[in-house]
Amino acid sequence: MPPAETAWGPSDPVPGVVAAGGALDVPTLLDAYSHGIFPWFGDDQPILWWSPDPRMVLRPQDFRLHRSLRKTLQVFRQQMPRCEVRIDHAFNEVIAACAGSPRPGQSGTWILPQMQEAYRALHRAGHAHSVETWIDNELVGGLYCVALGRSVFGESMFARRTDASKIALAALVAFCRHHGVQAIDCQQNTAHLASLGASEWPRAPFLAHISDACKQPAIPTWQFDPIYWNELLPAPQ
Repeated sequence: MPPAETAWGPSDPVPGVVAAGGALDVPTLLDAYSHGIFPWFGDDQPILWWSPDPRMVLRPQDFRLHRSLRKTLQVFRQQMPRCEVRIDHAFNEVIAACAGSPRPGQSGTWILPQMQEAYRALHRAGHAHSVETWIDNELVGGLYCVALGRSVFGESMFARRTDASKIALAALVAFCRHHGVQAIDCQQNTAHLASLGASEWPRAPFLAHISDACKQPAIPTWQFDPIYWNELLPAPQ
């Protein structure tokens, strides 16, 4: 994998592209993510590897818990065990749901079958995780991410009920706060992510953060304890 710093710039045909081709196997994905590079391509393209500059990043401490979402989380927590967050309970279903969710301005999905299988393999290797919103034993929303050391890379979300993906993201933020994760990579800038507190980082400081975070001990257990909600909400009386 070429260095992320060699990515095409603003004056090049496709800004942010580092390389084309290669494989989507676990060693290649781990090498790419540990150097701030991720795959993203369409079904009529070769595998494309990206390192955009700037990079959209959500610091867990900067997460904006808007009033409406705060109320939703409070109700969700009060209704346990009907309502719960699970991690890695249904990874395959989560990534399939993300692939099948329509996106504004997109006619298809970048989460192609070969991408799904690649991240399933990464999940089996212990480096990809799903954070899931469950209501009455039904999966209603969630997200999946990649984790190396204390670095977390968000990939995609889906929702089958209102705010279900936001609940999963809030749970990931609370989980990251508890475990000392300093930043969640969001890859591309969107108005939705910006409204939740994400901001753009120049490539150089982002790569420096990734280099340091990937060297730190991995989070030992990916499980969601309801006490983690205390990172975002007042502790229940």
